[in-house]
Amino acid sequence: MIIVQTPLRISFFGGGTDFRDFYGQEGGAVITSAIDKFIFLTIKKRFDQKLRIGYTLTEMVDRIEDIQHELIREALRKTGILQGVEITTMGDIPSAGSGLGSSSAVTVGALLAMYTYRGEMIPAERLAQEACQIEIDTLNKPIGIQDQYIAAYGGLKFLEFNPHGKVQVSQVDVTGEVIRRLGDSLMLFFTGLTRTAGSILAEQQLNINQRMHILRELKSLAFVARDELQNGNLDEFGRLLHCGWELKKRMASKITNGMIDQMYADAVKAGALGGKITGAGGGGFLLLYCPPERQRSVRTALSGLQELPFQLEQDGTKVIFNYRR
Repeated sequence: MIIVQTPLRISFFGGGTDFRDFYGQEGGAVITSAIDKFIFLTIKKRFDQKLRIGYTLTEMVDRIEDIQHELIREALRKTGILQGVEITTMGDIPSAGSGLGSSSAVTVGALLAMYTYRGEMIPAERLAQEACQIEIDTLNKPIGIQDQYIAAYGGLKFLEFNPHGKVQVSQVDVTGEVIRRLGDSLMLFFTGLTRTAGSILAEQQLNINQRMHILRELKSLAFVARDELQNGNLDEFGRLLHCGWELKKRMASKITNGMIDQMYADAVKAGALGGKITGAGGGGFLLLYCPPERQRSVRTALSGLQELPFQLEQDGTKVIFNYRR
């Protein structure tokens, strides 16, 4: 049996500039970080030739074409495993509509598990590339490419997307103390709203040509925020999150709504300096930057929401158990 652990993520700046329709013209950039909440995926050999896939549903099929879980199906196809395995996925949080990059974490983790099952060692760059191929090229999902890379690499990263498709992955140049202080100043609250990201992202993708000026601002903000972070100006980093959220809301009609706007306003009034809805928007988790001394007031203001305590995570996808007879 092989068990793979893959981190979820929070994206700070530059979301949207990782869509091919934008970075293919002008290049994109994001600041994003893995967090210590994970997707776990197991794979083991079966005694027969069937394929068993366990998640919120359980599938038992004879042919790869009959698998309904499209991410697992295409990962099996990509790695050349066509029969005789049992696969399960589990998450630290419900993955549907969380906005924490769970779909890409499943895809990246599945690829690592399956290649490890085949006895192959695959670098993070290839795992990310192949996850992008599965989600975007094969399954035609209207998504960007940042989630696959942060799931594969982990850490707090500055990602640059070259118009020709090359992705440059850079560690944000900060000390461990700054990373600790940043983590201590971040809060996540579940909005209680779940949504299908596809419709929001599809609208955002359709709007790209009309929103190029906004995406340019979002890209520029990622560079400014990186500099502030590397200079240790964490509160300014938090204030820039507010600027990014104001820009992001203009990318599609369902990124926010009255309930989300009220939650955010209550948090800012209580002491948060900035924040955003993670992922596509429309629900999932509300990410806030708030100095520690003001966090009690924010928790009181958002007492109707469930908080998700977390820390920033250094590791990307990795094998945590590998037992072979």
